[in-house]
Amino acid sequence: MTSTETRDDPSFEAEGDVNTGDVKKTSIDDLPENIKIAEAAATVDVVAAADQEKLRKKYLLRRFWHTAKGFWSRQRGDRLAWLLTASLVVLILVNLGAMYGINLWNRAIFDALEKRDSGTVLHLAAVFFPLAFASVLFGVINVWARMTTQRRWRAWVSDAVISRWLKNGRYYQLNLVSGDHQNPEGRLTEDLRVSTDAPIDFAVGVLQAALSAVTFIAVLWTIGGALEIAVGGFDLRIPGFLVIAAVFYAVLASGAMTVVGKRFVAVSEDRNQAEADYRYQLTRVRENGESIALLGGEEEERAGINRSLHTVLLRWRDLCRQHMKTTIVSQGSSLIAPVVPLILCAPKFLDGTMSLGVVMQAASAFTIVQAAFSWLVDNYPRLADWNASARRIASLMVSLDALEKAETGDGFNRIARGETDDAAMKLINFSVALDDGTAVVGDTEIVINKGERVLVAGESGTGKSTLVRAISGLWPWGGGEIQIQRDSRLFLLPQRPYIPTGTLRRAVAYPGAAEDWEPEQIKDILDKVGLAHLKDKLEEDAPWDQTLSGGEKQRLTIARVLLHRPDIIVLDEATSALDPKSQDELMKLLSEAMEGLTIISVGHRPELEQFHSRKIVLERRSGGAKMVSDIELLPARDKGYMLWRWLRR
Repeated sequence: MTSTETRDDPSFEAEGDVNTGDVKKTSIDDLPENIKIAEAAATVDVVAAADQEKLRKKYLLRRFWHTAKGFWSRQRGDRLAWLLTASLVVLILVNLGAMYGINLWNRAIFDALEKRDSGTVLHLAAVFFPLAFASVLFGVINVWARMTTQRRWRAWVSDAVISRWLKNGRYYQLNLVSGDHQNPEGRLTEDLRVSTDAPIDFAVGVLQAALSAVTFIAVLWTIGGALEIAVGGFDLRIPGFLVIAAVFYAVLASGAMTVVGKRFVAVSEDRNQAEADYRYQLTRVRENGESIALLGGEEEERAGINRSLHTVLLRWRDLCRQHMKTTIVSQGSSLIAPVVPLILCAPKFLDGTMSLGVVMQAASAFTIVQAAFSWLVDNYPRLADWNASARRIASLMVSLDALEKAETGDGFNRIARGETDDAAMKLINFSVALDDGTAVVGDTEIVINKGERVLVAGESGTGKSTLVRAISGLWPWGGGEIQIQRDSRLFLLPQRPYIPTGTLRRAVAYPGAAEDWEPEQIKDILDKVGLAHLKDKLEEDAPWDQTLSGGEKQRLTIARVLLHRPDIIVLDEATSALDPKSQDELMKLLSEAMEGLTIISVGHRPELEQFHSRKIVLERRSGGAKMVSDIELLPARDKGYMLWRWLRR
């Protein structure tokens, strides 16, 4: 019950309220019992949802590290991983030594200046340049080692994730299942780059900060000594006052950054998702440019793009606000930090117990310690960005894990796959379901003999295309078993052919290599399928996916069949873009040029029946589509003979 509804409930009215118009304030104890229970239940649900979201985020980070740490595995990791890691540690130690040397140089040069010792100043000036050169040199080597590690780690993780993504058609199956894996191309590029770049920087930064803190705390403790001040007639002695001040200041700055930047991770994650959606929207326009242009859909596409861009800008506005908050802390900290040690050391310098060189050495060491302790302050925005990117990559990994489990049948109803010697294909107690278990095609028993040509027909929505995906192995959900002829090759021709980038020769030979066939062989095939006008463009590198018409693309896929010569082909509306005459010519070509070829076709055109020996009809039922008829078709010449006899009557 909402607050508005409770006002209208008579149980909330007190005497005198109606006459005076005053509203009596009601505490939770005054509410009816049923409302208190509902409020408590709603609160529990909100808390439970928040806890579940926290657990989900923690699990995603663990899932990312489970894969990413394999880079350092002896069995399957990168052979240079440990060498590069050790090199980084050594370089950090060397760089720390250079920092300490420069810190000592600061003390010596300012002491010499205070004493007006020109000889020492000249000597220290000469020493500075080799010291600076060594520091710069080691810094450059450090950058090389760090970025090489990042590059190789990214390559290793990319190979691991992309291999799983491309295996068994999972890149396609992700479009069919629910889960947080939208725009995988963005996750595999920008998110994966951030996920592997940042941890190396963080590890180097944390180690360097820790070693710097330990080293220069010792310096501060040694040179700072104790601060003695008079408070209310008592002498107060504070040992290691510079160390205490540095730690207190760093804790204060880090705590402030944690408070003001607590929403940074969520905002960064929302920004990344909005950017990915925006890129996907623009990619769709490019890929479907012809259809959009023919339909005149530019205004509608522009409206969709504007909505996506508006969302991106809103997310960037939220991120800007977070950056503004964190800048207050980081900028303020960077301005105040160098001044604090000078103020703290001023009393000891003024009473002569601390030289100018020691003051400057203390100021330098204090700044280094403060920077080490304030590492979180400086890196919180990037840490939040990494957190969001790592979780997006992990979400994709989790979805791939689910598909992998479906393939192995672990906790899923999975279609088993086997081999047979006495048929081209057998569907045994076969059923197809969605990933949530909803039946698409009910229990079916079909045997397709070698060389048989089977037409699968039925109304739209009866699961014909899903059946084709299951036969080809792209759809693992369901039950029963598919047995394929032993040592045979199955070839699937989708309604929308895929044309890869590159030369026309590569497009025809796909998925094989263009070099597997001589140019003359490919030209001969193009001539047979009605693409003779493209023979002279075989080596031309052009956007063939945009250049070829729908009919030309489908002719090209028939050319692939003639080149690869599979044992079984599955055609999913693979001639729908052709006119009936062209369709007849190509189907006849397949029948004559590839004797013994087993064909399984999905189609609606009645003209296809003459090229098939059998027709299976699917019909939608409550428990999934069912095979309602399996009839033998007459050969094409017998149909012509019967028509001639009928006309003679």
